[in-house]
Amino acid sequence: MAMRTDTTHANPIRLTSAERTYQMQELRKQLLREMCDGDKAAFSEGKHSFEDLRNADLKHLVVDDNHGIIYCYIPKVACTNWKRVMLVLNKSEPYQDPSSIDQELVHKSNILTQLTSFPRTEMKAKLKHYTKFLFVRDPFVRLISAYRDKFQRHNQYFYHNFAQYILRVYGNNSNPPQTVDEAFASGTRPSFYNFIQYLLDPGTETTEPFEPHWRQMHRLCRPCHVQYDFVGHQESLQEDAKQLLSILKLEDVIKFPPSYENMTSSGSVQDWFRTVPLEDRRKLYKLYEADFRLFGYSKPEGLLDD
Repeated sequence: MAMRTDTTHANPIRLTSAERTYQMQELRKQLLREMCDGDKAAFSEGKHSFEDLRNADLKHLVVDDNHGIIYCYIPKVACTNWKRVMLVLNKSEPYQDPSSIDQELVHKSNILTQLTSFPRTEMKAKLKHYTKFLFVRDPFVRLISAYRDKFQRHNQYFYHNFAQYILRVYGNNSNPPQTVDEAFASGTRPSFYNFIQYLLDPGTETTEPFEPHWRQMHRLCRPCHVQYDFVGHQESLQEDAKQLLSILKLEDVIKFPPSYENMTSSGSVQDWFRTVPLEDRRKLYKLYEADFRLFGYSKPEGLLDD
């Protein structure tokens, strides 16, 4: 593996905010290149080239032909707001304020143009010439956010398709309520540890791939097969969004929606994992290790040590 070069500025205080953001962007892309070049087999699941990927492996990539942009969306990483932006860009100027677009609309199937809707030769041409971007997040924080959103809130789909099963198999509840209304009325819901048990069960992925809200980020966006031009982080969302729109020459016509205070902070991770035994924390890290390594997130030593 190539040695990582230290690009830290000798006097970082003199760097402007834009320069620091640009420097961080270069480091993120360099890390991806080094990780993929050094151990692509560990991150590619035996799919050595783009030709080995199925359309199902690329279904999270959406296209804006008007501006030559490809975005890989990852649930629980500001994807609602980026989908709003992509939807607005597919319409004519003057562009609508992305914040005004209803959340339900952006998540409708086929509302955005999928890369896989094109013939394979066109897909490859667009991937070569378009500006490609994605946004990622600390993997454990993303899991907590997914649990809070899908199991602590009123959601009939996730209750029926996941929570009932988790309650039966891991929550010692042989007869969970039939509806999410009944479950909420009785205070019945899977614990965070029940959710982790479900993820760690080898049978979960044997049945079908992880649901996208907790599927590994690299498996959604294939960064060792798709050479992304911009890698944003949820932790620096507003700064990264501003830089990306500047790169796309859209900063004067599109305003990225403001982000609200993140209820799942890195500092609260320790509290969430108190109920998860050490051995299971270590197994969970192994399950998401590729995301930590590829996207530059520190190994959570405090959760994995005795």
